[in-house]
Amino acid sequence: MTARPIAVVGASAAGLAAAEALRRGGWRGPLTLIGDEPHLPYDRPPLSKQLLHGAWEPDRLLLRTEEQLAPLGLDLRLGTRATGLDVATRTLTLDDGERLGCAGVIIATGVTARTLPGADRIAGVHTLRTLDEALALRARLGTPGRRLVIVGNGVLGCEAAAVARELGHEVTLVGIEETPMAAAVGTEVGELLAEEHRARGVRLLTGAVDGFETAPADPDGSAPQVTAVRLANGGPPASEGVAAGGGGGSRLPADLVLLAIGSRPAVEWLADPALDTTDGLRCDAYCAAAPGIYAAGDVARWDHPVHGRPLRFEHRMNATEQGMAAARNLLAELATTAAATGAAEDTPAPERRPFAPEPYFWSDQYDLKLQAYGLTAGADRVEATVLDRAARRVLALYGRDGHAVGVLAAGLPPRQIRALRAVIATPLPWEEARERIGAATAAG
Repeated sequence: MTARPIAVVGASAAGLAAAEALRRGGWRGPLTLIGDEPHLPYDRPPLSKQLLHGAWEPDRLLLRTEEQLAPLGLDLRLGTRATGLDVATRTLTLDDGERLGCAGVIIATGVTARTLPGADRIAGVHTLRTLDEALALRARLGTPGRRLVIVGNGVLGCEAAAVARELGHEVTLVGIEETPMAAAVGTEVGELLAEEHRARGVRLLTGAVDGFETAPADPDGSAPQVTAVRLANGGPPASEGVAAGGGGGSRLPADLVLLAIGSRPAVEWLADPALDTTDGLRCDAYCAAAPGIYAAGDVARWDHPVHGRPLRFEHRMNATEQGMAAARNLLAELATTAAATGAAEDTPAPERRPFAPEPYFWSDQYDLKLQAYGLTAGADRVEATVLDRAARRVLALYGRDGHAVGVLAAGLPPRQIRALRAVIATPLPWEEARERIGAATAAG
């Protein structure tokens, strides 16, 4: 009888890391890697930066070439979508109707971009999550002088705004929050970013989008072209000409629109009631969602053993680290089960280990590089120190329930950045963390 495979669903950073870790960990059986895109696994952070700018071509984003993947002996299913999972039997259903019984499953399907009603039927309205989407937007930005409206002033919207301005386009950045990236980095750091974007010529507006205006569709049946973005009445407070409540909405002329309004975990295909898919796939501290079913990357919401609550990170480093952790713990579970049933050699099975990373993310905008360790979103206390406003040098500490849980810096030397990471490796009482942060940045 042919051995049942381990299947990894999601062929991006987390899925590839899991597949490689399974082989390193000793899995010699069939290994299936399933990806809904037709491309080999590639890196996503450069999509909104180097690739969109034109500095990199798609082949530079590849995480592995075909030759580098060959030693893994993968059953590689690109352009294939998983449509269902029976948890009790560990059976995947694929979009071609195949049912694949598995020894174990690692789910690394990531997230999908949010959009607005009707946007997919309008030419010139884009999202930016996949390689094909990034290339489509890059092609439209190939001629300078376009009027680009970016809806959403979070990390993606700010990064894309920086690239578009460097390419010579007229950029308007619209968000429902008054301060760019405030949810991720806090108001004070966000205001510093806002100053930099304004200095570079980006128009920052506060408002909620109500819809789009388009040119009449061509008789050939092609999609109508966007000509403007409408902002809703009664939205957030007025900012730089955006209408507030009762004043009649604003109209923003646009040749192109980028929707950067967030994402949602790609869990819609997981309908088995044994799984909790509230804000991602719910897992325990070992990244297990059910016996033999693990998750990794943007899609996973797991019990972080240090912070004591379920967390979900959409950060690049976490994808790789969690992919490896999920693979290691799945192999340990399978070995333990085999030993208990007498199906394995009489050797001690490896133990599963909780996944307890130090979260890290970065964002490149113009000449700025923001780097953050720990938890910056959801803080109930933020203390930001602007070290040099002209140079956009800033240091911020983030707290929750009386403890420091995150730190962010821009413009600091690498040695100090590394020292900051050590301070928040575990949550410290706020005042103790402040003293250690001061000591870490005192020299240089």
